[in-house]
Amino acid sequence: MKVTRLRFEHHTDSDAIGIGESEPRLSWTTTGTHRHQDAYEIEIRDRHGAVRSYLVRSTESVLVPWPAEPLSSRERREVRVRLWTDGNAQPGPWSDFHPVEAGLLTPEGWTATAVSPGSDDPAADDPRPAHLLRTEFELTGPVASARLYSTALGVHEIEINGSRTDDDVLAPGWTSYRDRLRYRTHDVTHLVHPGTNAIGAHLADGWYRGRLAFNGGIRDIYGDRTALLAQLEVRYADGTNATFGTGPNWRSASGPVTATCLLVGESHDARLERDGWSEPGFDDADWHGVREIALDTRVLTAPTGPPVRRIEERAPVDARRRPDGTVLLDFGQNLVGRLRIRVRGEAGHTVTLRHAEILENGELCTRPLRGATATDHYTLRGAADGEQWEPRFTYHGFRHAELSDWPGEFDLADVTAVVLHTDLERTGWFECSDPALNRLHENVVWSMRGNFLDIPTDCPQRDERLGWTGDIQVFAPTAAYLHDCAGMLTSWLRDLSADTARDAGKVTPIFSPQIPVIVPFPMPEGNQPMAGWGDAAVIVPWTLFQRYGDLDILRRQYDDMRNWVETVHGAAGPEHLWTGEFQFGDWLDPTAPPDAAWQSSTPNVLVATAYFAHSATLVAETADLLGRTEDSAYYRSLADDVRKAFVQAFVTAPGQLTADTQTAHALALQFGLLPDEQHRTASADRLARLVADAGHVISTGFLGTPLVCDALSANGHLDTAYQLLLQRRPPSWLYQVEMGATTTWERWDSLLPDGSVNPGEMTSFNHYALGAVADWIHRTVGGIAPAEPGYRALVVRPRPGGGITWARAAHRTPYGQVEVHWRQEDDGHLVVEVQIPPATTAILDLPGAETLHLGPGHHVHRT
Repeated sequence: MKVTRLRFEHHTDSDAIGIGESEPRLSWTTTGTHRHQDAYEIEIRDRHGAVRSYLVRSTESVLVPWPAEPLSSRERREVRVRLWTDGNAQPGPWSDFHPVEAGLLTPEGWTATAVSPGSDDPAADDPRPAHLLRTEFELTGPVASARLYSTALGVHEIEINGSRTDDDVLAPGWTSYRDRLRYRTHDVTHLVHPGTNAIGAHLADGWYRGRLAFNGGIRDIYGDRTALLAQLEVRYADGTNATFGTGPNWRSASGPVTATCLLVGESHDARLERDGWSEPGFDDADWHGVREIALDTRVLTAPTGPPVRRIEERAPVDARRRPDGTVLLDFGQNLVGRLRIRVRGEAGHTVTLRHAEILENGELCTRPLRGATATDHYTLRGAADGEQWEPRFTYHGFRHAELSDWPGEFDLADVTAVVLHTDLERTGWFECSDPALNRLHENVVWSMRGNFLDIPTDCPQRDERLGWTGDIQVFAPTAAYLHDCAGMLTSWLRDLSADTARDAGKVTPIFSPQIPVIVPFPMPEGNQPMAGWGDAAVIVPWTLFQRYGDLDILRRQYDDMRNWVETVHGAAGPEHLWTGEFQFGDWLDPTAPPDAAWQSSTPNVLVATAYFAHSATLVAETADLLGRTEDSAYYRSLADDVRKAFVQAFVTAPGQLTADTQTAHALALQFGLLPDEQHRTASADRLARLVADAGHVISTGFLGTPLVCDALSANGHLDTAYQLLLQRRPPSWLYQVEMGATTTWERWDSLLPDGSVNPGEMTSFNHYALGAVADWIHRTVGGIAPAEPGYRALVVRPRPGGGITWARAAHRTPYGQVEVHWRQEDDGHLVVEVQIPPATTAILDLPGAETLHLGPGHHVHRT
């Protein structure tokens, strides 16, 4: 049995260079059908060719300990693995060697100085231009290897000898910059040569200095000057080394990007392009000097996940040229990215590109964008053979685009939509016999893609784009099924920890990275604890542990998890009821007025107290796993006290709550808040009646929606759950599909039945929170769920219903891919095909059949 997909920590193969872990844990999957791994052997080769071998008798294959001495800064080793399986005396074949290389692991590794362009004026008009920086350096002989370590206060791209060093977009991304600034490492050996070389960089405001958030945003949040930090380290063929870094010898100048902003858009004047500026021999005599900027290298950190990249290109599916000459484009899919255009015209002619998610009355509907103008401008240089352009430092959320002042004839091939997001590996799939449900699932996938752009945002198009904690709290299970997001969300959790530590009251923020904002709705001053939002500090780490089996995530986040529960404990007081404060509650409950999304039909005190009990329970379970027995007993007792307070305050009789709403019953059922089975059964029956009496349309908001189908199906009301899922009247998931949605909406009725856009301020057409139902689809319709953390054991439990005659689901677990395909035959029998990956087991639980235990391999069962 051969090892495949050897990985280090949560890095992909292509991103295991410049990692920040000195002892990276290893994971692998295998080919073949072996049932049991008895031992593994790891062979590690250093750069001199010396090899050491480590034989370990263990059944583990996910996140196994690094067996050798720790990596030092810059150190590169190559690793391969082979296995002993099923009691065989001989091992299987070796895997290929896989390289792993450490970045700069200590602050002392940085010798370069951050520099700010002398051409940069912090008081420049908003949005500001981007700048160019460059220098030249001499290499005295043949090069064995070259590494570029770089980051920026702002966003940057680097070129060496006229070629890009990487394919990252908007690097280094958005972190809590005062505490964490990511750098990346790139192998640039192929770009350098003996003799004179040049290195150049584009530098722009990005998240560091650009406008962010509501009401047109606030700029200069982290500082008023951008800066570049770059360090090129060369090892010559003779074994000697040389280092070249940013410093006072660099030069700077304005460039062709005359204005750029994440919210506003980008303007590019091709007449200002400087040919050859990043190549040796360029005359920079008229360029400015640079200003050295103090940058604490202790905040520099290597990434734990992949960067944002160009992932896909999509051609327009329709174009309409209006009488005024503008061209209206439809790409057939609401997406996140920008346009690439090919155009020919006279020098000085400007083409304008506007973006929107939806049309209203046949025109771009930009009102939901609020202060994000999402408009790009390209001024031609007049090249005879035409010219191509794509914005460099902005992105938009759009399905439709309008091109103004297009010169000459327009061809659909002249415009391409470039899809951007964090380069996450796809790990989950679903399809079934219902085309509308398939479209809903694809909508969820596209909303995740658009909102996983370096951080998990709430919306990618308007003047907001923040890392809201409540949204990712409810969506994390779905996200972890669809894509490998462990590395990305681990990074985001570290920012959440940093923001919490900086808060005066040590309160988990409602979004991270935390910035000052002017919120467009009334709420208290300061950072107040918010139920369902701050609970992300507990629930997201717990979810990642369940889906990836990484106990270190819980270990790193434990203090934050405990801190959040203690914060809530203080807010709730000795009565254990969380009252008297503003809460988001069951945000965007369909009964809430368009401009008062927090006015839920479920009282906030009930929602908040339920979450208090749930998070206290999870902290107790985490303490158990970490061996903290005193903490476990304390938080288990606290959770019991909160449950008792919940029952006393909100449960009046079996099946009766003081708030007779779908969300109230779903919370009580799913968070284990009811005192006995009689109360559970009665509450589930009441929930089913409420859903039926509402006509099987949605009556839940952000916090109730992820729970309601589970609360029904787990308690004898599977048919009601299916009726709710497959409802097409508003408000419902499939109403959005019926109205042509290609992503999930923020509101159940972002688009009203008459085709007009909801008048509320919160009207995004790309918002993943309500798509959290996909987790139920994966587990209940598809039938795939973890029985143990990391899917070491699985539950295959499809529950057909709703007239669906077949379904397929697949998920790439840390141990390999599990697949489930079921179909209802004409004679009424259910046929289920299951593929179980090596080194795992599964419980097969089919309706009306005896529970079976399955080993690895392909299985077919008929009931």
